[in-house]
Amino acid sequence: MRTQEILSGGEWVTTGEWIDVHDPADVRTPLARIPALAAKDVTRAYDHAERAFTAWKRTSPFERARVFTQAARLIRQRVDEIAADVTAENGKTLAEARGETLKAADFFEYYAGLARQGYGTLLHDARPDTRTHTQREPIGVILVVSPWNDPLITPARKLAPLLATGNAAVFKPATETPISGLHLARALHDAGLPAGVLNVVTGRTAEIEEALLDDHRIAGVTFTGSNAVGNRIRRRLADRNVRFQGELGGKNASAVLRDADLAFAAKSVVTASFGQAGQRCTATSRVVVERPVYDEFIRLLVAEVGTLKAGPGGDPATTLCPLSSPRQRDSVLADLNKAVEEGATVLTGGGADTEGDRVHGCYVQPTVLADVTPDMAIWRDEVFGPVLAVRRVDDFAQAVEAVNDSVYGLAAAVFTRDLAAAHRFADEAECGQVAVNTTTTGWDVHLPFGGFRDSGTAYKEQGEEVLRFSTRVKTVAVHFGA
Repeated sequence: MRTQEILSGGEWVTTGEWIDVHDPADVRTPLARIPALAAKDVTRAYDHAERAFTAWKRTSPFERARVFTQAARLIRQRVDEIAADVTAENGKTLAEARGETLKAADFFEYYAGLARQGYGTLLHDARPDTRTHTQREPIGVILVVSPWNDPLITPARKLAPLLATGNAAVFKPATETPISGLHLARALHDAGLPAGVLNVVTGRTAEIEEALLDDHRIAGVTFTGSNAVGNRIRRRLADRNVRFQGELGGKNASAVLRDADLAFAAKSVVTASFGQAGQRCTATSRVVVERPVYDEFIRLLVAEVGTLKAGPGGDPATTLCPLSSPRQRDSVLADLNKAVEEGATVLTGGGADTEGDRVHGCYVQPTVLADVTPDMAIWRDEVFGPVLAVRRVDDFAQAVEAVNDSVYGLAAAVFTRDLAAAHRFADEAECGQVAVNTTTTGWDVHLPFGGFRDSGTAYKEQGEEVLRFSTRVKTVAVHFGA
């Protein structure tokens, strides 16, 4: 079993307390252990970040870009090693893990380029002999809290823009999947990131939550995870001048219209629903189908689900990985049981997958549920597993109404050959990401990302939009007359 060190103040350190990390494909033996830090260790991380910020914010953006470009090169150079660890601690397939690793490198390359761009705007001024401009500045020390489902790409998405704009960070990876984020820290450290600009904190949340969230030096918190935890953080920060960026829950829907290419739609929905075992924030978990093509689409959908091959992520033949932990597996199974109790019909799947060696892992059968009604919990609550709920609708208007029938608003898709219907759907879908004839999952690093309603806060991630979170705007007027 490997012992992992964490980065704090530019040094790799350990403690006397440990937390085991398991492979969800076989939870019998821990694969690594990480330090269980105490509150005083967290405070020390903020000490390092505060000191480092003073110098880092004044560091040339060209030097920041150099560090990021080198970090991206190292991530790509180490792709096999990093992807193997992502798969080992999270369970996703090696293909998914490699894609995540390379995308993480993309984030650092993109923001290396953005760091070189202009950082303000020249504005007209009504006063004579006066020139006015705005300039963007870093906000300070930012706490980064990332989830277990995308343990490498999510911290890369968060850290790259905030560090590129001159902020310092304290980074808390998910306790279930910390090794991936430590690879990110290692690449930045080896690329020459100054000591203290990035500090990693691992440990039991209950023991360090107060030190993490109540430190007076926090200027912003960026969090990806559940609504329950996100809202608790938001309330905790509410009476302080601390920015909060939250990427929270989703109940993403795809609409299949009567003129759609049904075979293509079925394949796309299965990719969006069951990739990474449904453990993506943008995974499709609801499908609405126009009545004339419902039966044929269901036939194609169930057949496509039948081609999935469950197994450990390290097996190249695997197309359906385990869930990330026993707790997550049991939560999904409870949701499935409740759906059946409320009247949903299981078309395929419906339970735990305990065949062969999978009995030792966190496997759930890929499940399609029919006869789902809007009042069922399976239609409304986020499941975060390989579960798809399907409903009939009569026409386009009902399809849009059903898609929008959610407290969430992250991602939606429509499958149609009608260009007018596609544009109408894009206008009327109440969500932050809309896909036409493609999956709800997958967005390039330069595209703004984030949801509406209960899916997140107003601060978007990715692209230039994220700078609204990680920087503040200062207006400067210069009078140059006599």
